[in-house]
Amino acid sequence: MVRVLVGDDAEQSKVAEALLKKADLIAISIPALCELAWVLSRGYKTSAENISASIRHLINASNAVVDRPAAEAGLSFLDAGGDFADGVIAHEGNWLGADTFVSFDRKAVKLIEASGGLARLAGTT
Repeated sequence: MVRVLVGDDAEQSKVAEALLKKADLIAISIPALCELAWVLSRGYKTSAENISASIRHLINASNAVVDRPAAEAGLSFLDAGGDFADGVIAHEGNWLGADTFVSFDRKAVKLIEASGGLARLAGTT
């Protein structure tokens, strides 16, 4: 996915693009989207806005299959100024029955609280 979005290796980009176009189904896992967001952010210094647009473009492809609620949770968190993966983690924790998001990441805790969720900083009571 990175090759298609970034195009930094012309040969690999062509191959990746052809694979995506020819595939009957593209199964995009949530860990793959977390890794994509991280690589684009850290490795390519891509803005959160562009990462969000890129992920939306990928998951909205007619042949893409993805855990839509988890992806949307990550995108909502990213759009609010957080990390895609933190949004996914909060969503998965909630889906698994947890009522409180706990993290050492102050920003993530504040974003969860701002969205009406229960959250606390790890190591505090």
